[in-house]
Order: sequence, then structure tokens, then C-alpha cells
Amino acid sequence: MKIALVLDDGLDTTDGVQQYILHVGGWLSTQGHEVHYVVGQTARTDLANVHSMSRNVHVKFNGNRMSVPLPAKRTGLRSLLAREQFDVVHVQVPYSPFMAGRLLRMLPETTAAVGTFHILPYSWFVLLANRGLALLNALSGRRFDQMLAVSVPAEHFAKRVYGYEARVVPNPIDIARFSAASSTDTTLNIVFLGRLVERKGALHLLRAVAYLRERELYMQPFRVVIGGKGELLGTLQQFVSDYNMQDTVTFQGFVPETDKPAFLAQADIAVYPSLSGESFGIVLLEAMAAGRGVVLGGNNPGYASVLAPYPDQLFDPKDTVAFAHKLAAYLANQVGRERASVLQHQYVQKFDSTIVGGELLAIYTKALQDRRPS
Repeated sequence: MKIALVLDDGLDTTDGVQQYILHVGGWLSTQGHEVHYVVGQTARTDLANVHSMSRNVHVKFNGNRMSVPLPAKRTGLRSLLAREQFDVVHVQVPYSPFMAGRLLRMLPETTAAVGTFHILPYSWFVLLANRGLALLNALSGRRFDQMLAVSVPAEHFAKRVYGYEARVVPNPIDIARFSAASSTDTTLNIVFLGRLVERKGALHLLRAVAYLRERELYMQPFRVVIGGKGELLGTLQQFVSDYNMQDTVTFQGFVPETDKPAFLAQADIAVYPSLSGESFGIVLLEAMAAGRGVVLGGNNPGYASVLAPYPDQLFDPKDTVAFAHKLAAYLANQVGRERASVLQHQYVQKFDSTIVGGELLAIYTKALQDRRPS
């Protein structure tokens, strides 16, 4: 099949949706399909079949920094569709009426349209913005042959706000790439990896660690390793200095995708204290596949959907005392960490690319058959 993966944003960041389409596209290519990336403005030149269809402006939305398209030229979209004759167009949702929305309205009747719904709102403002976007995209939204959602919470939000009847198909990961990583580091490590912004909760992790140290909840040496970059870096570094935690906390900076498995492999406790706005939790799965210990996640709907079999590994990031005690309990319990690691490695297998990718291909095939009955 010739498949177009459509995203209004560019491909220059490593945010979740970009990771999703690049991973799905890469796997589809290994299966012999021709994959095209139809995106907004992007500077990347290392990928084949990238079509940049608009100029984009940068905004802050739902706790993330992203880019949104200015109106794409209709002539350019029509020319792309006429030239490439896609079998399937897979749009990342929510989408802009100025790029993906225009593309959907121009699709030939013989092209199948599939969507994947990715978000949960971080605030009331984002919820209201999505209600407005749902109205703007009501017409183009009817063009979808199948709507997917990355989790049950995302499915419910898609139904409640957009009226989509979605099927849950989770984010896939390359299990082999992550599980092959190892670490010779013998230090007891608490690891955080993510953007250093308020929503991701790194400051709450440091507060819990400071409380743990002050109350001497765990007396043996350990290290906190923070990977990522963002606007809160200075605040986090100042907090570490104020509480004299320089001997415990290290900042590794941005961790490239190629280095992520090795970075996570050093984790005895991988901690993701995100407050809200998570539709799934692919970071949890990556840490489960790569890490040598337990994975803990903030008790938001997206992370809770991934950690449903392990409710004890969820926590409220804002409850500093309970958070600190949970960290201390796992620091002191090597057997518990190792047991969790074994169970997590088994659990994560169902999210492998071969399984999720196969499900996507079946959906594409069914949608295409419905469009082109023989």
C-alpha cells in the first residue's frame, strides 16, 4: 500500500505524536509499504518522502510547545494527492482545519481515511479549545472510515467532545531495541526522562527526594538522574542547590532517541510524575522494556491506563509525603524492584510494533476494501 501519515506539526521535535508516526512509518516501511509523511513546516531532510505543506507558527498548547499550520495552499494539496494517489491517509487527531482538514476534504473517494486521536486536555481552556475545533472540523471529520484512539481515556474524550466512535489501538514500541539495552552502572538510580516543564512533574520529584533525605527515610547512597531539557531547568537546579542535593541529583540534559534505551537501562526506579494531559504513556512502556527495576507513574488517566495491572506503581505527584515514602520503600526493596521488572517485561510485549503494527495494517486493509469493493 501507499500510505500517507499526516501531521499538522513538523517532525523537528521528539514529542509523542512525532515519535508515533515515525515509528509506525518506519515499521510499515520494513513490511514493504511505501510511506509518505505529509506534515506542516519541517526542517528535516534525512527522511524519504517528506512533504512539507504549510508554514507553521509556534504556540504553547496543552502544556506542550508545538507548531500549528497557517493555511496550506489548496493547489499544493491537490497536486500532492493527484501525483501520489495514496491508498490510505492516516491523520493524527486533533488536526487543524487549515492543513489536514483541507486535505481530508479533497481526498478521492477511493482513498481510505484513518485517524488516531492522541490527546487529553490539561486545562479547561484546552477543553474549550477542543470543543471549538470539533465544530470547525465537523465536516471534514465525517470523511474518516475508521477513528482510533491511543487509550481508553482518549477514546472517551474523542467521543465526548468530537463525537468520534473510536477503537483503541495503543502506541507501539520497538521492544527489541529497548530490551537489548543494558547498564554496568552499579549505583542505585532513580531516573526521570522528559521535558522539564511544569506538567511533567520533575520539581515534584525533587521535592519528594528532599523530604526523603530530610526525614532519613532511606539511609543508603542513591542517585537521581534527570534527563531532558526545558524552561524549568534553572528552577530545578536552584532547588537542588537550595537543598544541598548536588551529591545526589545530576542533570544529563537532552537525551537523543538513539541514547534513550541505554539511559533507561540504568533505572532501578524510573519515575514519571506527570500531573495531567497524558493520553497514553509510551514513556512508561519504554522504561518497562529497558529498565532493570520498577516504573512509577503519576496517577493521571493516560498513565493509569498503562499501569492498570500495577496500581501500586501509581502515585499523586503533589502528595510529597506519600511520594517520598513510595520512593523509599522501593529503594529499600531490591526483591520488589526485580519482581516488578520481570512482570513489566512480560506485560510490555503486547505493545510491540509487530502486534500493534499488524492491527493497524488490518484496519488499513479493511478501510481500503470498503472504499474499493471488488
